[in-house]
Amino acid sequence: MNDISPPRKRRNAGRVTLNDVARQVGVSALTVSRFFNHPERVSQALRQRIGEAVSALGYVPNLMAGSLASARSRIVGMVIPNISGPIFADTIQAFSDTLARHGHQLLLASSYFSLEQEENAVRTFLGWSPAALVVTSHFHSESTEKILAEAEIPVVETWDYQPGRAPIQVGFLHYDVGVMAARHLLDKGYRRIAFVLNSAVGDFSALERRAGYGDTLQAAGLESWSFAPSAECVPFEAGKQAMESLMKEARPPDAIIFANDNLAAGGLLTARRMGLRVPDDCAVMGFGDYAFSGMLLPALSTIRPPARLIGEIAALRVLESLSVIPSTTPLQRLNRLECELVEREST
Repeated sequence: MNDISPPRKRRNAGRVTLNDVARQVGVSALTVSRFFNHPERVSQALRQRIGEAVSALGYVPNLMAGSLASARSRIVGMVIPNISGPIFADTIQAFSDTLARHGHQLLLASSYFSLEQEENAVRTFLGWSPAALVVTSHFHSESTEKILAEAEIPVVETWDYQPGRAPIQVGFLHYDVGVMAARHLLDKGYRRIAFVLNSAVGDFSALERRAGYGDTLQAAGLESWSFAPSAECVPFEAGKQAMESLMKEARPPDAIIFANDNLAAGGLLTARRMGLRVPDDCAVMGFGDYAFSGMLLPALSTIRPPARLIGEIAALRVLESLSVIPSTTPLQRLNRLECELVEREST
């Protein structure tokens, strides 16, 4: 028996190249390269022809080789607190879509509100030499702060607005959100207003919203108090726990502000099981305006953050910083956005 195996083909043998695509379309390799790196510089008709050729030939661009040749990566790293939660979904999608239109791609990591996990993700991303880095809020470990300060790439902080900081800012003041929620309930006549924190330890932005709520109640001469669910609780369970505990108080609240709509939904469902009428016995308010918030019974009053706009503007500032698209001079580092109060049946 002949047990001599045939020589193994080289990995790249027979691989479709950029030149193959160019010959198929009848254009230069430079034009095909521009299709991937700067699609906005290629006409729509030509983009369609090149795209059809790429699909027909099964061409896969070697992004690493392109990055080495141009000394620039086309990957942008983003670290967010929670991938599974709906609150950041629109930001991620808008950011990714905007990057993709200009030949860049998103690399995503979740810290789940852990400063240590965020630090690990930032270190890992920078080890891959991304074009830029996007993080969430201004709460970072001391080591992460040092890493970000020394990074020689554009750095953007989203879902926050701290004009005194070095990174580009795209977001809003969480303190103002707490003020907005408290004022809405005060204007509706509620006076015993409680605040329910996130069950995820490390959600410091929720603490800023609580501070805005607390200062607003204090200015009105009213007492503020907050409830912290068990750390191991999932959001709906945390909302249930909060509603049950607070409504068993000797003087229960007549309104509750939840740190997010997930918790608020758990609270609303629990109120119905307890035989409570919302908002007659207790009003409920959330934060986030999730897709289900308006379909709850009663529909949830909440505060809507500019999630999609945050993603779009953050991506544009990254692309402008990299000179991929034209920008104003100087670059608009500070991008303050506003949240919107959405009043529904629960208040």
